[in-house]
Amino acid sequence: MTNLLIIGAGGVAQVVAHKCAQHLDAFGEVHIASRRTGKCDAIIASVRDKAGPDAAARLRAHAVDATDSSAVARLIETTGARIVINVASAFVNMHVLEACLMTGAAYIDTAIHEDPAKVCETPPWYGNHEWKRAERCAQAGVTAILGAGFDPGVVNAYARLAADEHLDEVRSIDIVDINAGKHDRWFATNFDPEINFREFTGTVYSWQGGAWQSNRMFEVARDWDLPVVGRQKAYLTGHDEVHSLSRRFPDADVRFWMGFGDHYINVFTVLKNLGLLSEKPVRTAEGQEVVPLKVVKAVLPDPASLAPAYEGKTCIGTLVRGTRNGEEREVFVYNVADHREAYEEVGAQGISYTAGVPPVAAALLVASGEWDIRRMAHVEDLPPRPFLARLDRMGLPSRIVEDGRDSAVRAR
Repeated sequence: MTNLLIIGAGGVAQVVAHKCAQHLDAFGEVHIASRRTGKCDAIIASVRDKAGPDAAARLRAHAVDATDSSAVARLIETTGARIVINVASAFVNMHVLEACLMTGAAYIDTAIHEDPAKVCETPPWYGNHEWKRAERCAQAGVTAILGAGFDPGVVNAYARLAADEHLDEVRSIDIVDINAGKHDRWFATNFDPEINFREFTGTVYSWQGGAWQSNRMFEVARDWDLPVVGRQKAYLTGHDEVHSLSRRFPDADVRFWMGFGDHYINVFTVLKNLGLLSEKPVRTAEGQEVVPLKVVKAVLPDPASLAPAYEGKTCIGTLVRGTRNGEEREVFVYNVADHREAYEEVGAQGISYTAGVPPVAAALLVASGEWDIRRMAHVEDLPPRPFLARLDRMGLPSRIVEDGRDSAVRAR
C-alpha cells in the first residue's frame, strides 16, 4: 500500500480525502496538510461521519507552509508519502513540485501554477513554470501529472479519446463547462474567489489558425444545446487546458467555453470597474496597505459552505471535430454531475466533486504502476481508457454523443 499526502484543506481536498478513504486498500495512510490543522481535522471528521471511524483512523492532519519546499519535503519524508496530491492554492504548485523533486514522491495537481504578482501571463502558460522543470523530473525519475482535475484533466482525456478512437484528423477542440446548479447565496464563486476572479480579469487566449488569439472576457458568446442541462450560453474564456492541448494538437483550433449567468457578469463587471479585483496593493486613508482582491475574497462565502443548499447539475465535456475516412465527423464526450448527490456522498458541492475525484483516480493509476511514468506529463499524454474506467467506477461516468446517438463510454 502507498502512503499519500494531500496538500490543501478546501472543498476539493475534502472530496479527495473522502475518495482516498474509499480506497484505503491502495493508499494505506492518508495525510492531509494545510497552514493550520483545523480544516484538516474537519475533513477527517467528515470522513468519520460518512465512512466510519476505521476509515478516519487512517487519516492524519498536519500543519505546513506549502510555500516552503523544504518544509513540504520534510513532511513527505516524515509521513512516508510516495504520492502527493496538490489541491491547495495554485500559488504553491511549484513549491510543492520542488518538494517532490527533493524526495522522489509522485506529484499530481489539478490546475496551472500562478505567480501571485502576475495575472494572465504570456502563453503558453505552462511554459512559464511547469515545463521548465520537465527535464529535472525526467532526470530524477519523478512522476508529475499536471492538471488532473476535470477541466483541466478529464476533458483532456476526452480529447485524446476522440483523437485516438473516433477521428483520423482533429480540426477543432471545444471544451464546454456549464454549471446549471443554484445555491442560496446572493453571490458566491464555486472555487477560491481569488483564483476565480484572476482567471477572468486578464486576456482571453485561444489557439486558432495555428496561433494565439486574444479577446476580452465576455466578448465572444455561443449558445450550446447540451445533454441534461439543455440550451445554455457560454463565453470564450482563457483556461489551462488550452495551453497544453494546443501543443499536442497544433493544427487544431482549441477553445474553452464557460457558462455565466447575467447576475455573475453584472457583479463581476461592477467589482472590476471599481478596481476591487486588482491584485495590486492600495493604501487606505488610515495608512493600511490592502490588496483589493483579497478583501473581496475575505467577504465572500467560502465555496465549501455552498454545498448544503446546492441543487442542480453540471455538464462538462469536449466537442472534437475532424475527419474520419475523409468525411466530416464530430464527437462530444461529457459528464453530468449532480450537486445534491455529491453532497450526500462526500459533503461537497458538485464543482468540488468533479475537481476532486479525478486526481484520486490518477493517484490510483500511479500506485498501480499504469501511470507511474517517471516524467512530467499532461493527462492527454497518457492512455485515457484506464483513467475514464476508474472515474466511471468512482462516480464520474462519461458519455459520448456521435452520429446523433448518446451512449455510455464503455470499457474495452
